[in-house]
Amino acid sequence: MKTVAQNRRAKFDYEILETIEAGIMLTGPEVKSCRAGHVSLAGSYLSFQRDIPVLKKMKISKYGPASNIAHEEERDRELLIKKAEKEKLLKYIEQKGIAVVPTEVRTGRFVKVLLAVGRGRKKLDKRARIKEREMDKKMRRGEEM
Repeated sequence: MKTVAQNRRAKFDYEILETIEAGIMLTGPEVKSCRAGHVSLAGSYLSFQRDIPVLKKMKISKYGPASNIAHEEERDRELLIKKAEKEKLLKYIEQKGIAVVPTEVRTGRFVKVLLAVGRGRKKLDKRARIKEREMDKKMRRGEEM
């Protein structure tokens, strides 16, 4: 499967505990737009409406050749996951400080979304992670600290 969109910010803002792959219900022009890579995951998250997992604020731009068929760019999109995984996600969402965010959109025969269950990082943790990364870079280059 080819990765067409990534949410790298989510990996920085959250400590990833678990990942789940889910299908997503799209219309024809949305699928073509996804395959062309016109997807943005910035600010998107998972929510439940009447026990149905829904991906909110995922932006799929309009597909140029199908301009006569309009779709709403940031509509709520239903996810297709197994019942056991859905119940697991419900338990995670009920916990304080845990969020479920999409990290990747993959295309192949189907369009799939990789969901990450993450615990929010504090600002101090983010700074420590940046410092650690810079130290690793220096070590690889052979520089002195």
